[in-house]
Amino acid sequence: MAKKLVIVESPAKAKTISKFLGKNYRVEASVGHVRDLPKSKLGVDIDNDFEPKYMNIWGKGPLIKELKSKAKKADRVYLATDPDREGEAISWHLAHILDLPDDEKYRVEFNEITKDTIKDAIKNPRKINKNLVDAQQARRILDRLVGYQISPLLWKKVKKGLSAGRVQSVATKIICDREKEIEEFEPKEYWTIEAEHKKKNRKFKSNFYGELKEGKEKKLEISDKKSVEEILKGIEDKDFLVDKVKRGKRNRNPYLPYTTSSLQQDASRKLGFSTKKTMIIAQQLYEGIDIKKQGTIGLVTYIRTDSTRLSNEAINKSKEYIEENFGKEYIGKGNRAKKKSDVESQDAHEAIRPTNIMNIPEDIKESLSKDQFRLYNLIWTRTVASQMARAEFETMAISIRAGDYIFKSNGSKIVFEGFLKLYREDNKKDIILPELEEGEILKVENIETKQHFTQPPPRYTEASLVKTLEELGIGRPSTYSPTISTILSRNYVYLEKKAFVPTELGMVVTELLEEYFKDILNKEFTAYLEKQLDEVASGDVEWKQTIRDFYKDFSKDLAHAEEEMKDVELKDEETDVICEKCGRNMVIKMGRYGKFLACPGYPDCRNAKPLVKNLGIKCPKCKDGDIIERRSKKGRIFYGCSNYPDCDFMVWDKPIKEKCPECNSLLLSKYSKKGNKVYCINEECNYDDLREHDIDEE
Repeated sequence: MAKKLVIVESPAKAKTISKFLGKNYRVEASVGHVRDLPKSKLGVDIDNDFEPKYMNIWGKGPLIKELKSKAKKADRVYLATDPDREGEAISWHLAHILDLPDDEKYRVEFNEITKDTIKDAIKNPRKINKNLVDAQQARRILDRLVGYQISPLLWKKVKKGLSAGRVQSVATKIICDREKEIEEFEPKEYWTIEAEHKKKNRKFKSNFYGELKEGKEKKLEISDKKSVEEILKGIEDKDFLVDKVKRGKRNRNPYLPYTTSSLQQDASRKLGFSTKKTMIIAQQLYEGIDIKKQGTIGLVTYIRTDSTRLSNEAINKSKEYIEENFGKEYIGKGNRAKKKSDVESQDAHEAIRPTNIMNIPEDIKESLSKDQFRLYNLIWTRTVASQMARAEFETMAISIRAGDYIFKSNGSKIVFEGFLKLYREDNKKDIILPELEEGEILKVENIETKQHFTQPPPRYTEASLVKTLEELGIGRPSTYSPTISTILSRNYVYLEKKAFVPTELGMVVTELLEEYFKDILNKEFTAYLEKQLDEVASGDVEWKQTIRDFYKDFSKDLAHAEEEMKDVELKDEETDVICEKCGRNMVIKMGRYGKFLACPGYPDCRNAKPLVKNLGIKCPKCKDGDIIERRSKKGRIFYGCSNYPDCDFMVWDKPIKEKCPECNSLLLSKYSKKGNKVYCINEECNYDDLREHDIDEE
């Protein structure tokens, strides 16, 4: 019988750790929390100073009984839950259930799951940090007070199944506010003027900058064609004179190692992962993968962190790799802190990094799934690149005067790649300008004028929403993924082209909360509460005082809302599509993947079907059917023929009504950061065009 019992959170982690410890240890999993507030009621005694009423989680009785039995038989118990506030609270609840004394050292903490780290942690147990536990309790109770008291009100006044929350409601409001900005946006016209010059067989362009007023440059916005004509008249027959040539140097520092938030953002932008998928795969990499010739090991450090700090060992190993593979000159000056308080962030963790730099992604690729490899490669590359030298550029800025007007051209070239040798975010090429002298007269090959219109702000993607929440100080790394999952599952928002669109329900609920619960929807107030929780964790604020201060005003808002809030009727939009089962006019409803058609006779009639959007374009394959918008099982939009399955025409990019000017074939539109790329479906035709405006509006 094992003499020592180690309790971790997940079975996968238990399996990995048990291989590192000898036969005298038994490693068991609590499978998350074992004790929590009850699901069926508030579980907080408001009249007794907000005392929480914890109970054993339903269904975990046999597990708790087994843990108790093994703890009694063991000479020593170690609680090795995750190294954060949530993990500290789980250990505290386990200690209560197992009757472990408060003053003993049985809490084990580790940031990575490797043999040496686990053994060192077991040798250095500590007491449970009650400040971290209290910070988790305060968050849990605040969330419970908000969710369990506002949600029933929404069920009664709007519809059943709704919910509200400190973070989820603010996230929904941010998305709704952006949609209002887009709807209220009024495009403004502006023009650009570009001159093309030629010098020593090399062409380069300069952009209009402004005008000279008494020898000083003044920024000039060109708002209409009349202004363009005035400028063109002002430079007509004028020499284009090189007025200034400024040469300089510019440095670009490497990116910092990943925090939870920055990993979620990058995985979304570069790999197309949802925040949920990123965290699932990252957890797998953390808990342990069976690596050929190494056994099961954790490949990355703990994945929930605000810190960009790296250990000295990780820095030194990275530098060894850099010197061996790139040269000594590519070694940087060391890890930089993201912010002054980085080392004092809520968890004294490192950034997310590989546990062993020498586990090079390509070397262990065969042991990983495709997605595990892609995410690990992202983490490994970012970590090593963070310790490389900065990139160095030579720059040139040219001012060209034509009469009273100024044109400018900027060039740059890499003179030392530094970290860009390993980690490049883009494929930007050097912009090389010809050698020019001040006073030199340039030949103008062409002057091009273009009309533009300002664009509305973009909708939030998962990456940009996470970034915004982090910048505002709302929520924590571990809350972003569940927050996004919640607002999607409640149908407050849906994803369209990987961007969040609020539903009518999301708008209505947000407006109600804004009217009756201003503090809950106030971004600054929510961020202030996060700071309060940080102060509880550091021992500077008593946790119940934070709740008392919050509830004093919240209870007044709640009473006012219960008395004044009117019932809200959400009417489904009726269509002219007839239900083939009962003859009623079908209505448009909102589901997980957007809108769909449903029979209003539910539950007597449960007929439902996709809402077909006809693009009004004939299928290029069968020439008979129409191209319609469809959704895959995973919710991704694609375009196919209405005659399916008789015609199997299908494309992912959106067809447009305009025909190819070169071969008269179907044109497709694909969104990119630079605009909408329009290209020909005919592979033998090379036509493509980049357009600024939204093709949907053509």
